[in-house]
Amino acid sequence: MAIPEEVRRYWLPILFAAAGFLFQLLVLPKSFPPSHYDALGVERYAPVERVVEAYERLSKEWLAETNHQSTVDIIKIRYAYELLTNPILKRDYDLFGLDQHMDVLERVKEQYQKEHFLKIDLPLLKDSSVHSVDHAFNVLTYESFLSAIAENYPLLILVYSKGSPRCAQFIEYWKQIDTRLDGLANTAMIELGDVQLAGHFAEKRFSKQPFFRNGIPALVAYPANCRSPSCYMRYPGELSVDSVVDWVASSIVGLPRILYYSKETLGPQFIGKTGPHKVKVIFFSSTGERALPFLRQAAQEYSSYASFAFVLWREEESQIWWNSLGVESAPAIVFLKGPGAKPVVYHGTFSKSEFTEIMKEHKHQELPQLRSDTSLELGCDARGHSRARKEDTMIWYCVIVAGRPGVELSNKRQILRKAQDQLISSVDASTTGSANDLVDVSSAATALKDDRLTFVWLDGELQKKICAFYLATDFNGACGPRGFGDDNDKPEVFIVRFQRNATYEALKAEKKNNLIETLQGQDAADASQLVARYNGPDEIQEIKRWISKIITDGDIREIPYFTSKVPDLLPEETRKEWLSGTKSIRSAGKSLKERVQNSGFNFREYLTDPRVGPTLLLCACISWGTIWFKHSQSTKNSSQAEAPKDKAAKRRRPKLSTSLFGQPESVADPEPKDARQWEMEDSDSD
Repeated sequence: MAIPEEVRRYWLPILFAAAGFLFQLLVLPKSFPPSHYDALGVERYAPVERVVEAYERLSKEWLAETNHQSTVDIIKIRYAYELLTNPILKRDYDLFGLDQHMDVLERVKEQYQKEHFLKIDLPLLKDSSVHSVDHAFNVLTYESFLSAIAENYPLLILVYSKGSPRCAQFIEYWKQIDTRLDGLANTAMIELGDVQLAGHFAEKRFSKQPFFRNGIPALVAYPANCRSPSCYMRYPGELSVDSVVDWVASSIVGLPRILYYSKETLGPQFIGKTGPHKVKVIFFSSTGERALPFLRQAAQEYSSYASFAFVLWREEESQIWWNSLGVESAPAIVFLKGPGAKPVVYHGTFSKSEFTEIMKEHKHQELPQLRSDTSLELGCDARGHSRARKEDTMIWYCVIVAGRPGVELSNKRQILRKAQDQLISSVDASTTGSANDLVDVSSAATALKDDRLTFVWLDGELQKKICAFYLATDFNGACGPRGFGDDNDKPEVFIVRFQRNATYEALKAEKKNNLIETLQGQDAADASQLVARYNGPDEIQEIKRWISKIITDGDIREIPYFTSKVPDLLPEETRKEWLSGTKSIRSAGKSLKERVQNSGFNFREYLTDPRVGPTLLLCACISWGTIWFKHSQSTKNSSQAEAPKDKAAKRRRPKLSTSLFGQPESVADPEPKDARQWEMEDSDSD
């Protein structure tokens, strides 16, 4: 069947008109169901007195013999009466359209739909009593709210109602959330009775009526860099303790996540891919929950020293973890502190303060790496102090093994680490060994005890400048990148003697205003250095004796000061992946991400807008008029173009006339029959 030409031409306005009529007749009425006031037959927002009067009038009709109302209708009326006579429930319903007892209504309707209304167990809303809130919670007023968001600290706010059963159930979760966020974010509460504050966090419909999209309780949060009341974020997820805490830690505070690994992925994806200078911290969990906020804070604070991972404990894998890491059961924490070092295992749960102390103790590897952010702390920087951090310590030492990352450097690190461990044990008088050995290493052991001696390793490939400076060589061997066919990459062990220049420090302390001296002082190192390279065998005892001899000789010998500039260590880590997109100020649901996430809900809101139907009909009229006008113009232009063409085709071509002065033959005089041609006298003819 062919579609008529007029229908094809006006298909768009027809579509708009049909959609407008269908919206007005079918969609819009369903979007505005009868309210509880309609069930009682009173005007909206009627006072409690009018509600009681209407209910008493309707209840008298139920007992009459002419009563034809069904049990379901009576249940609706009774439910509306109980809700609208409760001050708190009526307030929530009138101001924000909240009705969180609909499950009770549906359950009672299903239970008593075939029963007589007198058998209904009243009251229906047994759980609608006002729920008190513990005074220990921070309930905000408008004045305290302004001061709370002014603090340079994240803030999580719970919007609740005293008459909501969901809020009463969530209070227990809220206590756990408050405990877990201690030290990470402040928490506060706002009751719906504070209309000014509660309305500020509500969304607005087309009619300007405030509402809460997901009901209450509702959660909003202010990041630390928020100072305006309108830059908060709404919580979009489920109301569970784990989800809420994870949202605050990730989206509001910007803490890194600690991922879970299996026994197959722990080695290649975690241990193998993290920096060789970092301590590996592995948490064994029996529940599979996300990391607590204080663990994520530690992962951020110690990101330059350690990497963190979680493993879900399974009994069938317990033998694997016992053989490889020495873990007997979960929960447990394991510290891997370098190649060849024995894992350090702690079993049980730990509080924030306990874990902080453990991290301070184990944040370094057994043989730490000399890096830009650890050189001062390790006492291996000419611009700082010894590890003792004492001003009266004038001479201290740093033993360094430098080389390109690889197997040989790892072996050398293990040898130096074992030498360090044996020197530590030599301090104890009960240490086994000969007297001669104890005498040979006594200087090194004493210096290590007094924090005047440090053992570190240096990445000679990355830190090639300072490596070549200390070893007085070019970029080859232990220093610089590994070249093609370069087999000379043997790591080197050397010791650096630092001696503080008291004269230079005294001059610096005077804080002279001389510009030339100030500029000269910027290029000078605070302490002089003396470097000694080890050329002996890779034996622990020989290395200890060599270190002790250097310290004995260095402590008593006067060495001329020199102030050559030591190259700076290159920073190895500057990128923090977890900080991307977490520190920018967010508006109240106006970001592109939140708009995309809420687009489905906004579409449902349009179905309740009575302006949609008239708008569609108006579009139908405009499109119909536009199409009709364009079609009329095109028809008129085509007719005007065809008219001159037909006229020119019908007009006859005029016949050329040979008569005098171009007059037509019909007008010229006819030639006489006896006329003859007159010859001129001057003619050339005979």
